[in-house]
Amino acid sequence: VQLQASGGGLVQAGASLRLSCARSGPSSRYLNYAMGWFRQAPGKEREFVAALRWNVGNSNYADSVKGRFTISRDMAENTVYLLMNSLKPEDTAVYYCAAQENPFGRTWYWTDDYDYWGQGTLVTVSS
Repeated sequence: VQLQASGGGLVQAGASLRLSCARSGPSSRYLNYAMGWFRQAPGKEREFVAALRWNVGNSNYADSVKGRFTISRDMAENTVYLLMNSLKPEDTAVYYCAAQENPFGRTWYWTDDYDYWGQGTLVTVSS
């Protein structure tokens, strides 16, 4: 399984960006696996941003992005998106997409909940 993330860039505060993460390779036999976005700022731990369950599409967000970011998926394209509105300088980080293989017994908030990771895409928000 490979995850290809794209869409990062340099924007001013208040702007919007949409990140994409395309999944390729063997499909999971578990339809309710999660796909998520994490981010890691310089000198900080990787943190949860948002995730959704692939089959039903229900989602969850970190408090810091709730109301500003929206995670969605295109099932035909095997792609998950992260629309980021009202960006703030504190959103500056490398953003990583992640996918589960087997979701049973797992949440979607921690890096250990995921089996596959994309290469990361840098988002820089200037003030």
